Amino acid sequence: MIVDCHTHIASPSSGMVAADHLAVLDIVNVCFVLPAPDSSSKDVNRAVSEYVRQHKSRMVGFALINPLTDKVSSRTINFIRRDLELAGIVVYCPDFNCHPAHSRAMRLYEIAQELKMPVFFHSGSPLGPKAVLDFAQPYLIDEVARAFPNLKIIIGSMGMPFVDQTISMIAKHPNVYADMTLSPKRTWEVFNTITLAYEREVMGKLLFGSGYPLGSPAAYIEALLGFNKLLANSNLPAIPREAIREAVERDSAALLGFALPSRG
Repeated sequence: MIVDCHTHIASPSSGMVAADHLAVLDIVNVCFVLPAPDSSSKDVNRAVSEYVRQHKSRMVGFALINPLTDKVSSRTINFIRRDLELAGIVVYCPDFNCHPAHSRAMRLYEIAQELKMPVFFHSGSPLGPKAVLDFAQPYLIDEVARAFPNLKIIIGSMGMPFVDQTISMIAKHPNVYADMTLSPKRTWEVFNTITLAYEREVMGKLLFGSGYPLGSPAAYIEALLGFNKLLANSNLPAIPREAIREAVERDSAALLGFALPSRG
């Protein structure tokens, strides 16, 4: 089982974009579909819902919510969960200029925990010039995880560029995970991240993600499974291949509580 827990589709209503997404993601069994924050939440959530419903057995849709501008209520989030059938929530704190523990955001997490909807904290990578880098720091999520210990949390892209904070967060909190969307071209970044996770004994908290369309799952899988080849002719420590394979093949959907219909 390979689950890509970090993919985007800009315009789900576009046949061409949807076809590209399906073709590239054919290598994985299941993928999470995250809306980008470049449209109104209402419009993009309906579009993602429509797209994911066509592929229920292999896709999990997330709803875009801006805690500062969108209506945050049990009724609204229940509509997203029940009627749109979106099973998780994605927030872009740096892009929204929103502290992860803002009072309105905390109300959102409270509802999400009640409905068992995981929350994906997207760093906004690549961050634009107007994004607030302060609010991309994973340690700010500590208050959230302490207040809502049963809320499943995913820190996107290893919380780049604050990987050390991410490692500390996933080591500290049982229900906080990180997706290892790493660019195969950034060899040193990949090495440092995987090595740090292994040495801190948190490989079991890493979820595979490609960040599509910025990356392809095939290239990321090849880079991760060939990780030790990066270390050829060096004295750098190797990581057991099985530990990396387990991270790539982790059933993130089941881990986060998503029940997918069979592909009969």
